[in-house]
This record gives sequence, C-alpha cells and structure tokens, in this order.
Amino acid sequence: MPATPLLDQVNIPADLKKVDDSALPQLAAELRSEMVDAVSMTGGHLGAGLGVVELTIAIHKVFNTPHDRLIFDVGHQCYPHKILTGRRDRIRTLRQEDGLSGFTRRAESEYDPFGAAHSSTSISAGLGMAVASELSGTQRNVIAVIGDGAMSAGMAYEALNNAGALDARLIVILNDNDMSIAPPTGAMSAYLARLASGRTYMGFRELGKKMTAYLGKSVDRAITRAVEHARGYVTGGTLFEEMGFYHIGPIDGHSFDHLLPVLRNVRENAKGPVLIHVVTQKGKGYPPAEAAADKYHGVNKFDVITGAQAKVKPNAPSYTAVFADALIEEAAHDDKIIGITAAMPNGTGLDKFGGIYPSRLFDVGIAEQHAVTFAAGLAAEGYKPFAALYSTFLQRAYDQVVHDVAIQGLPVRFPIDRAGFVGADGPTHAGAFDTTYLASLPGFVVMAAADEAELKHMVRTAAAYDEGPISFRYPRGEGVGVDLPARGEVLAIGKGRVVKQGSKVALLSFGTRLSECLLAAEDLDAAGLSTTVADARFAKPLDQDLIRQLARHHEVLITIEEGAVGGFASHVLQFLAHEGLLESGLKVRPLILPDTWMEQAKPEAMYAKSGLDRAGIVSAVFKALGQKDLGVGAAG
Repeated sequence: MPATPLLDQVNIPADLKKVDDSALPQLAAELRSEMVDAVSMTGGHLGAGLGVVELTIAIHKVFNTPHDRLIFDVGHQCYPHKILTGRRDRIRTLRQEDGLSGFTRRAESEYDPFGAAHSSTSISAGLGMAVASELSGTQRNVIAVIGDGAMSAGMAYEALNNAGALDARLIVILNDNDMSIAPPTGAMSAYLARLASGRTYMGFRELGKKMTAYLGKSVDRAITRAVEHARGYVTGGTLFEEMGFYHIGPIDGHSFDHLLPVLRNVRENAKGPVLIHVVTQKGKGYPPAEAAADKYHGVNKFDVITGAQAKVKPNAPSYTAVFADALIEEAAHDDKIIGITAAMPNGTGLDKFGGIYPSRLFDVGIAEQHAVTFAAGLAAEGYKPFAALYSTFLQRAYDQVVHDVAIQGLPVRFPIDRAGFVGADGPTHAGAFDTTYLASLPGFVVMAAADEAELKHMVRTAAAYDEGPISFRYPRGEGVGVDLPARGEVLAIGKGRVVKQGSKVALLSFGTRLSECLLAAEDLDAAGLSTTVADARFAKPLDQDLIRQLARHHEVLITIEEGAVGGFASHVLQFLAHEGLLESGLKVRPLILPDTWMEQAKPEAMYAKSGLDRAGIVSAVFKALGQKDLGVGAAG
C-alpha cells in the first residue's frame, strides 16, 4: 500500500512536532513534488527552494516558529517555507496579481518576520531581532539562513563582525549550495559537527569566557584561542571563529540524521553567536534542475515531466540583448571599454560580452558598492567602465555613486536595466527611483532610451563621453520592434527630438512610454486635439530649447516617465517656473509612477493602473482641458 501522504497533515510548523523523525524524508519528497508542480504553473525561483527542503523542515521542526524568528536571505528559497506555514492553498498564486509574493513578506504571514528580496540583509536583521529580544527579556532563538553567494557582499561581514563583538545569541546557517566553500562531507564530518555542537565543547568555550572576567583580557585571549585552535585540528578553524562565531560544520544539508542533532544541540547549548555551515545541492530532487547549468534559478512555466520551459517567441529583441550587442560593437572600436557586473552576467547581457572579450569583463559578485568604486578606479586610469546594474540594485551603491564617482567627476558609465515596472517580482525589484537619485547629482548626464534604436545610440554616446558620469535606463523585456542601425550614433548631450508635430497638446516622454504617447496622439488628433510628441532623451541636462518651444506653442504639456516623484517631471517643472512659463496659462500635468508600492502583476496592467498607458495619457489631457474623456483611446 502507498504511504499515507504526510504533507496533508502539516498545515503549520507546529504540526511537524507530531511527525516522527524517521518519516521526514517522505515529507521532504512530498514537499518537493508540491513545489515543483506549483512553480511549473507560475514560474519563479525553483532551484534554490529545492535545495533547502530538508533544511527548512528541520528548522521548523526543531525551533518554535513564529516565536523563534526565521529569516531567509534574499527569499529565493522561501517557497517550501511558505508551503509549511499555512500558505499551501495559495502556493499556485505565486508571483501572480493578488497572489503570494515570490519573497518573504511581513504583511503576508506571521512566519515571515522580515521581508527579503535583495541579498545579504539577513544577518543584520537577525542581529537586530536578537538584541531586541535580549533588551526586552524575551527568550527567543533567531535563525538567519544565508547562501554562499550572498556572502560576497560586505554587509554580511559587517553584521558578522558586529554580532561577534556583541556576543549575541544568533544562529546563522550558511547554505553552501555551490561547493564554493567546502567539499562534500561524510559521516565523520557529521559526527564531529554533532560533537562540536554538544554541551561539552560549548561548555569548554564558555568556561574560557568566564575566566576572562577574573584573569583579564590578555589571558582570556590566550585561553579562548587555545581552545579554538585545538578544536580547529578536529573541525577546521575558520574566519568565522576569528570574528567571534562558534563554527559548526560543514554538514550534509540533505540529511536529517545530520541536521536534526546539530540544530537541537545548538538550540539547547548555544550562548553566543553560532554559524552552522551546511552543504546543499541547488535543484536537489528534480533531475532537470540538477542537470541545468544554473540549477533552474529562475524559470518560466514548465512541463514537470520533461522540465522544458514554456517559450514565447518574441516580436522584437529584448532591451538587454540590444544593450549587449551594442556594447560588443563599441568594444570592437575601443579597447578601453570594460564590462562590470555584480553577479548578474546573464541578467545584464554581459555574459555575451564576456564570451567575446573575457579579459574585459569583471563579475565582482553580489557587491554593488564595490562594483561602483572599482569602476571609478578604472575610470581614473583612463578606462571606460560600463557598470551594468539593475535599477533596484544600483540603489545599494548610492553613496559610492555620489562620493566615489560624481564628486570626482569620473566618467563611469551606468547602463541601468529593469527600469520601471518588472511584473512578477513586485516592488522590491521595480526600477522606480534611479532618475530621481541620479539627476539630483551635479555633473551627471541622465538618459532614458525610448526604444531599441535609441538604446544603441545611448551606448555609443556613453562610450564617447569622457567629461563625467553618464547613465542610460531601459526596461525589462522586449522592445517595440523598430529597425536597428548597424551601430549607434553619438547623440548631442542634452538634446531631445520631436517625433510628431502638432499645435495644441504636447506629450513630452522620457523613456519607453514614447510608443504609448504616439498611440495616445492618434486618439487626441481624432478628437480634434492636434498633438505634438517629443522624446526628451535627457533628464539631465534638460533640452531647454525644446521645452521652451513646447511650452510657448501648446496649451497643454504632459510629461510622461516610468519613474517616481522627484524625477524628470520635477526638473521640467523647475525649469518652467524659473522661466516664468507657468504664468502664461500653460496647463502642465506630470504623469509618473504612483507614490505607492505597486504589488506584482503583469507590467501592462501595472502601467494601466498607473495611468501611463494610451488611455491614461488621453484621459490626462482631457482632464487638463477641463473636458470629459469621451472614451477616446479606452479601447486602444
């Protein structure tokens, strides 16, 4: 007879207490199957979650969540956690409009104590929670699960250093799924890990600490080092020990026989910060994921049997691909061009660049701050670095952009991918703020591509520009299908273009909403409102002559951008105010992203909700004129 399904009996972590340890492998197999089936319908981050199935079960079984806090770094691996914490009935709504987030989210569940979608934040947040528990006199375990990739970010080490100095009761689980830190481990290593996490070893270490108060720091340092060096002969001394953590492992992250005793020992015996090093396999238990080069990190909908992902034939090349091809073209003409990525060679298209110019591509890991200052150093020596980052990740390096690039006037080039809405990844990955935070910096040139051809022009313009920092933004996904030049042209800095001439209404677009402006202009013309459409190209420096002409010769001026308040429109309005052009009766209306956190949905639905599509632009014009929108463009 087939075994009775266990997953049906586990709705919340407390139910795991009723499951015998010997039955947990069956539960893990069922949880994997559930996750694979769900992600096959929704798409999402598959490989990371498959790799932590046993670890997630073990943590929830041993600890008392949600009273004990469990934080997943990045959140890519949180799908098994969601299934085990009362959200199984909604797991097939992952990353869908009005569905579950693809990351941990505080508003979604009490089992998500901290929202995480960017990497390397878990140890800092966990330390804050651990200290808060101590200050409030609450007995609580805090567990932070962080991947080896996220350990390339400096913030993780800042948190480790602080936790060690505070001697905080914090459990960090280092999930090594790339074999980048240690080789596979066996029974002897697991035995030593259990031994090291037991009361005798931990008690010996605590004895050394207690002697500190009596014998003084210099003697204590000798004693504790002697203890840890002695243990190092058996289990291996590490950097983590030097930072004040009690290090355990590596252990097999897919073996309950290894995980459960160690976690129980740590729960009962740990006094200060502990780091448990577990080795896992990304994509574990699903052969197509195990065989894939990226272990199915992020997938579209797919066939569960074959693993084949659904493919939609694009109508046009993606903006990312156009950028990559344009940069390769420019690199053929200029050997000073360098590509820099922060652990996103595929996402930024720079893997293609690196395939042709391997010595000129640098992947610095999840370290955006370093990437920017590294680029600044290259620029200071006469090279032409293109630091290609997603808009949302460039935020992580803003001080470096200001201090190390902008103030020094260094010609670092910033290709900014994923500008605007990104759909299923929701607010944590939306590129809403880059125009605002870059255009506020003196000497910065800030561009946005209206289409693929404009993107090629901007790549060449950036390559040719040596007077200071320059950026150009473009969205996720495919372009609009315009004809592409063999090579881009060098644009005049601070000069836009008129795409369509009219006389009553002016639509001034910054970025890829230009295609919607042209569609809106058709509807407005049909309604008797002669419409000009212009592509600003630059938020800084502004094309002042173009803006003057639009303001003086039109009754209505609408600005349209895929960015937050404080961006392109703010610069236009300030210019108009200082020129006295707002006093002539000109009706100006800025269309921007809403001043809210927009939850995941299809990008087109998000833009429609924001009033940044054809119908929204038409409606804004009618409202500015004080007329009723007669539905023109609504059927678009």
